[in-house]
Amino acid sequence: MYCYREIAENLYWIGGNDRRIALFENVYPVPEGVSYNSYLLLDEKTVLLDTVDRAVSEVFFENLTALLQGRALDYLIVNHMEPDHAATMAEVVLRWPGVKIVCNTKIQGMIGQFFDFDLTERFITVGEGDTLPAGRHTFRFLMAPMVHWPEVMMTYEETMQILFSADAFGTFGALSGHIFADQTAFRMDEARRYYTNIVGKYGAQVQAVLKKAAGLRITMICPLHGPVFRRDLEVLLEKYDRWSRYQPEDQAVLIAYASVYGNTQNAAELLAARLAEQGAPEIRLYDVSVTHPSYLIAEAFRCSHLVFASTTYNAGVFVPMENLLRDLAAHNIQNRTVALLENGSWAPTAGSLMKGLLEKCKNMTFLGDPVSIRSAVKAEQAAAIEALAGQLVQSLRAD
Repeated sequence: MYCYREIAENLYWIGGNDRRIALFENVYPVPEGVSYNSYLLLDEKTVLLDTVDRAVSEVFFENLTALLQGRALDYLIVNHMEPDHAATMAEVVLRWPGVKIVCNTKIQGMIGQFFDFDLTERFITVGEGDTLPAGRHTFRFLMAPMVHWPEVMMTYEETMQILFSADAFGTFGALSGHIFADQTAFRMDEARRYYTNIVGKYGAQVQAVLKKAAGLRITMICPLHGPVFRRDLEVLLEKYDRWSRYQPEDQAVLIAYASVYGNTQNAAELLAARLAEQGAPEIRLYDVSVTHPSYLIAEAFRCSHLVFASTTYNAGVFVPMENLLRDLAAHNIQNRTVALLENGSWAPTAGSLMKGLLEKCKNMTFLGDPVSIRSAVKAEQAAAIEALAGQLVQSLRAD
């Protein structure tokens, strides 16, 4: 049975929700599932904007067929070729053989990589600023390379002033009846985790797209994942601007620790206690061995001050911590104040190695040398940890 929703006059959400999925892109935990959004405009021409993942193909085709009511499908606009949005394209072509594929040249090339059938006669190739009339509505195309694939574009409908934003402005989490963000208990933390992990590496490219968006009057943003935005758009745009400039949202201390037998954890807990005693406004403490890196990356993007505490393991950094730091560097984290704490029973080297990984990132301010522990915290190390807490609090107040 169909489950489409009208979101504006003659414009429908026809996507689906996957609550069985455990890992989005086989990497990121999605305990609340994920939505795959597709949109259909009924005008003199019928226009489908993106398709969906195979996981929700049945409800998608039920929605599309019910709304078309026997009409031909005139256009399929492809904003993004990732399979969670394009896997059902082949079946769309088989069911509606007259459909024209509207896309840019890079998308056209990727279609040939994913599918074997020849669409040469179907393509309408568009570039920056090109338009497509559909009757009372006109679509304009904006190129958005590397947000977050090189072929990505966005589509702006000029009459209703709606931006179809591809993966930008998406969130994790399935939709539960309501389509609009203002009707839900919108989870900014999940929007942040989505952005920082999926798009976070490409801040410069996001800035370029935001500059294009600033020249448009936008009344609604329709992403390919998560709810549709029709109110308080400036809040979402400000978050994207801040995230893409790698500027922290909050004056807060993230402490991420990697501990084997609990001694490094004890040092991290001690630091958190001393920070609290000295007036740190917010402290977040995480064990990297049990917390998925996607949550820690999101927190690192949010917090102004980062502390990494790791035991030395096989003369290196404990594996979960090394993985986290490499992941952070890969996501282009920058503009943070960093403190380091190492542990090692005979040859503590984790501190210098962690610093080496983070020095690759831009504009990272390190607070002194790593605090070094031999096995367990003793009085001397406790004093050093208290001093580090003082440095962090002083830095927080200075910022």
